[in-house]
Amino acid sequence: MSFQVIPAIDLRGGRVVRPPQRPGARETLSRGDPVELAQRYADAGAEWLQVLDLDGVRSERSENIAIIQAIARIGNLRLQAGGGVRTTDDLRRLYGAGVTRVVVGRLAVENPYATAIWISQFGAGRVVLLLDVCRQAGAWRVPVPGGAGGCSVQLDRLAAHYARAGAQHVLCADLARDGAAEGFNLPLYRDLHGFAPDLEVLAAGGACSLADIRNVRATGVRGVVLGRALLESRFTLRDALRC
Repeated sequence: MSFQVIPAIDLRGGRVVRPPQRPGARETLSRGDPVELAQRYADAGAEWLQVLDLDGVRSERSENIAIIQAIARIGNLRLQAGGGVRTTDDLRRLYGAGVTRVVVGRLAVENPYATAIWISQFGAGRVVLLLDVCRQAGAWRVPVPGGAGGCSVQLDRLAAHYARAGAQHVLCADLARDGAAEGFNLPLYRDLHGFAPDLEVLAAGGACSLADIRNVRATGVRGVVLGRALLESRFTLRDALRC
């Protein structure tokens, strides 16, 4: 797998939303049709696109499947998409819509054993594990969504579990920097590479400059996912693809 630069589109109510600039802040609507934006990214040279259905995260079912399907029809563009993936039927629905890799977030933390079965059933190359982390008590931890009392799982244990299960792709972001345009947390990705060297890690959250992409690439990650930085024109996708 060569180094991948993957633009991202977050959907809510059929429209593109811009991720919040800091944790706890509100997202903002962005102008433009998501299919047209996807086409512009494809025209700029993107081979992959990430689409997250934020409505699906809330309702636990993809609410924007028709838009995802329309984006999947764009030639020379492969999709990794998710949002509300909770059942085997959810994966099948996204694959049926033309998605190449399904992003599994909440369930990857809540039920890593069921997720491991999906990896075996559908193939490691067709599942992306979304692990958002924070630093607590000297360790990287993955919060359990809805968990009582700040329940969380240590990243090293979760990564080791998925490495044993044959997982291939992990999308990882530091929650403290996600959308904050403060650069990637480089120690996080060095540590994750040490926990499970065979996992192909995608870095997300915090990109501010082209230098951020080059710096995180040096940690051993296999790609970056870019959202807010592209929407705010901090740099062009064409330039990012050259990093």
